[in-house]
Order: sequence, then structure tokens, then C-alpha cells
Amino acid sequence: MTKENSSHHHAEAKRKRLIWILCVSGFCILSYVLGSWQTNTVPSSSSAVYKRMGCDETKTQTKLSSSADNDDGNLSSSSSLSSSSSSEPVELDFESHHKLELKQKNQTIKYLEPCDMSLSEYTPCEDRERGRRFDRNMMKYRERHCPSKDELLYCLIPPPPNYKIPFKWPQSRDYAWYDNIPHKELSIEKAIQNWIQVEGERFRFPGGGTGFPRGADAYIDDISRLIPLTDGAVRTAIDTGCGVASFGAYLLKRDILAMSFAPRDTHEAQVQFALERGVPAIIGIMGSIRLPYPARAFDLAHCSRCLIPWFQNDGLYLTEVDRVLRPGGYWILSGPPINWKQHWKGWERSQEDLKQEQDSIENAARSLCWKKVTEKGDFSIWKKPINHIECKKLKRVHKSPPICTKAVQTDSAWYKELESCVTPLPEAKSPDEFAGGALENWPDRAFAVPPRIIQGTIPEISAEIFREDNEVWKDRVAYYKQIMPELSRGRFRNIMDMNAYLGGFAAAIVKYPSWVMNVVPVDAEKQTLGVIYERGFIGTYQDWCEGFSTYPRTYDLIHAGGLFSIYENRCDVTLILLEMDRILRPEGTVVFRDTVEILTKIQSITNGMKWTSRIMDHEKGPFIPEKILLAVKSYWTGPSS
Repeated sequence: MTKENSSHHHAEAKRKRLIWILCVSGFCILSYVLGSWQTNTVPSSSSAVYKRMGCDETKTQTKLSSSADNDDGNLSSSSSLSSSSSSEPVELDFESHHKLELKQKNQTIKYLEPCDMSLSEYTPCEDRERGRRFDRNMMKYRERHCPSKDELLYCLIPPPPNYKIPFKWPQSRDYAWYDNIPHKELSIEKAIQNWIQVEGERFRFPGGGTGFPRGADAYIDDISRLIPLTDGAVRTAIDTGCGVASFGAYLLKRDILAMSFAPRDTHEAQVQFALERGVPAIIGIMGSIRLPYPARAFDLAHCSRCLIPWFQNDGLYLTEVDRVLRPGGYWILSGPPINWKQHWKGWERSQEDLKQEQDSIENAARSLCWKKVTEKGDFSIWKKPINHIECKKLKRVHKSPPICTKAVQTDSAWYKELESCVTPLPEAKSPDEFAGGALENWPDRAFAVPPRIIQGTIPEISAEIFREDNEVWKDRVAYYKQIMPELSRGRFRNIMDMNAYLGGFAAAIVKYPSWVMNVVPVDAEKQTLGVIYERGFIGTYQDWCEGFSTYPRTYDLIHAGGLFSIYENRCDVTLILLEMDRILRPEGTVVFRDTVEILTKIQSITNGMKWTSRIMDHEKGPFIPEKILLAVKSYWTGPSS
């Protein structure tokens, strides 16, 4: 009997335990499903996202008018990206999925103070006072010279007191606010040449230039009568000594994307004006080191009175143009010494001097195996050979400069000194074959598999991986459009991708009224900038432990995917974020993609930088470890003097 009772109680206990387990399991499953449904809800409008970040719905221009009188540097709320919506925001509770204790939320925020107003146009690696310490030979004093450790700034670069949100493209091509770049020097110095004019509280850009008095548009039309510019074969261009980048501005209407560069010199703020107009540009100079671009990057190179001494140093600067010029690419030269027989009196130079300069340039071009296409009017145009089969034969006779050895890293360009040898082209089997592979015409070029990938020159990146990356970016941009609807509406004209990889972001938004500066970190595992150029986009190399070669407040949107995983152990994360703040315009947006641990660290710093932000789920849902931090820089200005 005792055994029967014991067996009965044992069975009863087992049954109750089983029921308890089933109930608990059912409750857990129900909670899991409800939680997944709630956190995977995507906001229906940008207002939902920005309400999550604590931003109000005030319109930009209303805020600008109230903030223009703010002499104390106080904040006005960041709301230019908001749009009215009746949908309620849904809080993202990522903690329940990751079991992380986010201690940063309870930490005291460390607020970073504004810098002195004298630093409003600070460019860390092109500081003119620091540059004076360096040799003037080959313009070394105007190259990049970044601050030493004790010169680093831990403060926020202040906008001018009456800073206004720039005009939208395409109006920005022709107009900019005077208060944003309060420099009249160019309007006076270049008044006759129609670079820039002051009209009340704004600048107007008539499209003129030193080398094109009839305007850049007519100037480009003249070029198109000499070489084809509209069939898609010419997509990427480099403009050396660009002024306010009117040449690049008017190439855009012909689907040609130009990388314009000029030094920070006596022509105050010319690159700053270019970027304020919404035209791609970067601070740079032909000096003693390579330009920060890969070999075979540009379809066209241009110099209009750019003051670069092409004839000096045995044509060394022209040799660098040859490196970055694509096989079959064009070099266009206008201004002195071209057409010197007609202009020599106006240039106030002797005929002998000008003839000698042109002869030196002709000889340098010939030594690079370039063919002169035409010299007509004020233009001379040369064409680079499509391969080096004939050039190698020529070099047996004319050995200077020699073709570099195959050991030379042709794409390596970060602080690498110029070399007085011709950059070798990839081998070609026949005289008609394009060295390195022929490119599709634009716009097919954007999604065609780049030759560098086809030929296997980028380790572990295949055509299949390239196509998969394009699909990934289609999904990402579709998601970004939900959380930032203004992305497709022209709100973000100047965009920077700080870790561009294969240029997928630029390709996915190619039809938007935007352009992307694709940056490939020199510390990235894969050096892919050459692939990006082969797709018909532009970009540069960069070490993000240093400042970027641009003026403050020159980008509307910055994308930083996986960047801080590369740099978190290399340099101070705060300094990278301060550099992003310097580059970003007031009310600009930043999209970070990384692990939760890194994003929470970033957020703890940006909370003290006058930014508002929110961590959001990956576009594939809450169970993907990578998350998104969407941040907006608040509108604020420095005090009036």
C-alpha cells in the first residue's frame, strides 16, 4: 500500500512539473513573439524617428530666424529633417534582446565646449601658421601637416554667428549665403573674371573663371567640339587648381563628376565656396607627394591657368597626372603658354619664355607616350595611350623618364613621394586592348563588374560578392528612406561615406540629387578605391586618426559603417567624432553602423557635442548584432564679436 501511494505521488508530481514547464514555455514564446513584433516596427515617417530622438517639429527657416540673433552660442532644436505625421513613435527596446547593462546611460555627460571664434574655419592639416615651418620647395609648406599631440583640439568648431542653412541644389550652384563664408576677397580680386559677386546678403556665382570669360558652360561646349563629352565614355574628371569649381559645377549637367582641388592659399576659401555650392572639392596641391587617388582613376584631367609648373622637375607633375589618368584618358590644358602667339603681351611675358615653356610641356607629354589630339584656339589636348605596348618600344630609345619597375605600388598614394618614372600599365596582349580592362560607358558603369574585380586584383572580392553588396545596399537605402525620407529629396546634397568599401552606398543613391565623397581608410583591410573609380564615382584615401582635407561645415550627411571597429584601438574615438562634427553642417545627419557596444560608447560622447541620437535596429530586424545609430547635429552658432 505504501508503495502504491508513493508511486501515485511521484506520478502526480511529475505531471505538475510537466504542466509548469509547458506553461512557462508558452509564456516565454508569447512574450518573444510580441516583443519581436513591437521592436521590428519601422517608423512610417521621419518625424517618428526624430521624435524618438527628442526633436521637435519646428521648421528650419523659423528656427534660423530665431537663432540668428543668438549671440550666446545656445542651441535651437534640430528639426530640419522632420516632417509632419500623425503616426506615434515606437520606442526601440534593444536591451531586452541583448541582455546588456548600458551603464553609459547613468554616466555623467561630459560636455565639449565650443572653440574660440578665431577657429571657425579651422582646417587641422592645412593650418597656414603650421605650414610656415616647412620648406617652400615643391610647395611642401602647403601640403598636409597635421597637428602634433599637444596641438590637438578637444572643442567644437563654432559656425559663424549668423550661419544659415545653405541653398538647396540646383539653386546652390549659383548662390551661397554671405554669412556662411564671410570673405569678399575673391569678389574683388577676381571681379573682372566673374568668379563670384556679392549681392546683398548672398554671393552669386556667374559661372566665370580666369580661363573662361564667357562662362564655364560655354567653355565646356568648346571642349566638347574637340573631344566627346556626352557619350558616357568620360565620367570622372580631375580639375587641378579649381578656383570656386565652376568647371566641375557645369560638368555635372553632362553627367561628369569632377574631383576639384586647390590649396588653402591667398585665394581665400575657394574650396569652401565650391562645397558650399554643392560641388565636389577637396583641399589639395601638386607638391612633393602623390595625389590621394589610385592609379587609372580619371577619364579626364583639366588645368585652366592652374599655375602648376608642368615644365619643372623634368615633368614630374605631369608624370603624376599620367599615374591617375585612365588608359585612353585626356589631359586638357588652357591658358599660358597655350596660344602664346596671340596672348603673350597680355600675359606680360616674353615670346621666348612662353615658347620655351610650351616646348618643355610638349617634350614631357611625348616622354609619357601621350599623343597630342589637337591644339585649337586656347586649348591643347593630349591623350594617354590605352596600353604600353608601343611605349615600351619607344622607351628603348627615349629612356627618360623610364617606366617604373613592376614592384611599384601604383595605387598607393597616402604620403607617398612622387617618383620620376612612368607608372606601368597592366599588361595587354594586343595594341587594341585597354590595359587593366575596358570600362562600360556611363551609366552602365555604375553597376557593371569593375575590371579590377574581374581580373582578381582585389583579394577575396569576386563578381558574386560585388553583386551581393549591391543588393545589400538596395535594402539599406530602402530602410534609410523610411527613417530619413529627405534622403531622396535633395536635403542631403554633400554626402560622405567614411568607409566606402565598394561604393555601394553611392551607387544605390545615384539617381538622387546628391553626390558622395567615397573615403577608403588607409587602414581598411581591403583597398578598394580603384574599384570605386571604375564604377564612375569619386573618393579619396584617408587616415581617420588625422583631419580630413576640407573646411568646416561642408557635408550634409555622413555615413560611418564599421569605421569605429577599425579605429577604436588606434586613436582617440573622441577626436574622430570631433572631426566629424567639424565637417558636418548644423542640422546635418550621421548614420553609424556598428555593434551595440561601440554605438553606446559613441553615443555617450556625442551626447556632449550638441547632438541628438537614437540607436535603432538593423534593417533585417532586431536579431542582427549590428545596429544603427542615427544622430543629428543641433543648430547652434558662435557668439557675435
